[in-house]
Amino acid sequence: MSRISLRSVDLPVPALRLGRIERYVLVQQLGALGVALGVISALVMLIDFVEISRGLGSDTDLSGLRVLGLMLLKSPAVIVQLLPFVFLFGTLSAFVGLNRRSELIAMRAAGVSAWRFVLPAAGCALVLGIVTVTVIGPLASSADGLFQRERQRISGSVMSSEAPEAVWLREGQDQRQIVIRAARQDRANARLLDVSFFIYTTDEDGRRAFSERIDAETASLSNGFWRLTNAQGARTGQRAMSYATLDLPSSLADDEAFERFARPQSTPFWSLPGQIQRITDAGFSSTAYRLRLQQLLATPLLFAAMSILAAAFSLRLMRLGDLARMAVAAVVLGFAFFFLNQFSAAMGSAEVVPPFLSAWLPPVLTALAAFTLLFYTEDG
Repeated sequence: MSRISLRSVDLPVPALRLGRIERYVLVQQLGALGVALGVISALVMLIDFVEISRGLGSDTDLSGLRVLGLMLLKSPAVIVQLLPFVFLFGTLSAFVGLNRRSELIAMRAAGVSAWRFVLPAAGCALVLGIVTVTVIGPLASSADGLFQRERQRISGSVMSSEAPEAVWLREGQDQRQIVIRAARQDRANARLLDVSFFIYTTDEDGRRAFSERIDAETASLSNGFWRLTNAQGARTGQRAMSYATLDLPSSLADDEAFERFARPQSTPFWSLPGQIQRITDAGFSSTAYRLRLQQLLATPLLFAAMSILAAAFSLRLMRLGDLARMAVAAVVLGFAFFFLNQFSAAMGSAEVVPPFLSAWLPPVLTALAAFTLLFYTEDG
């Protein structure tokens, strides 16, 4: 009986590394992205400097250095929002430059597929998108939140305090909701003044009913409890009772009684899940914050799609020979997808469509259009 010997065969495993061509294209793309980022950042900072000078600067005597500091707090959030155009213009500029120098023609003549240098460029945009969402974006959001607080403080210093604005809060869990109204607040002593607590309970059927009202002279929040002084409370169908001091459990943090919820754009990426949970527990709508979270998660895909779209239009220049027309078409299409993203976000904020669909539909459509154009360009 013959014996069959089996010997191991070393199968070639594709190496996950970039060749010389890919590295060269990536260097060209990163350089063009840096130039596009510099131009867009300069324009944004110039516009913000003028806006802050004419807005806050006209109401108060702000020095040039103070205006510059406020601009540096506000501009990063706007620049991050315009980063899709950085990838569109930067990638388009890089590949158009390669095409003008006939380097793309030489690569294609040597049998190099367009996918070989387009996909690494898209992968680079994807990685930069992840870095933007996880590192740069939170820093920009924190700076924007600081700018909003500084603007309110500067604007408040020149506003009349004769008619203070009433404070409204809402907190609670599924079984109990509390609506709080204060005629004014004492920030120096962290107190609410002339405050009323309207307490609602939820039955097993999900119906909410009013159960108790408590009026107090002052209310201060500390260690998860409201401390009320000179309070009077009455339950439904019962007589009113007076309290010198009364403690009510609270789900708010100590500083939330005096700070409104930050805007979705001012909330860092890592803080959004907790913020959504807090707003939901308080009984408010968290649609804008859930939409913001999904938009941030879809940002890397949007950056990669913009890069592929720009590269695909640049590749067609070799065959059509119309540089200006195709470059303008790429820019117009990029603007169209950007405004589609804004329109979809508006639909999501209005709860016309779910936040998930509103955030992911424009990047997916952009990616599909880019891949379709690239397939048509490469394979005819």
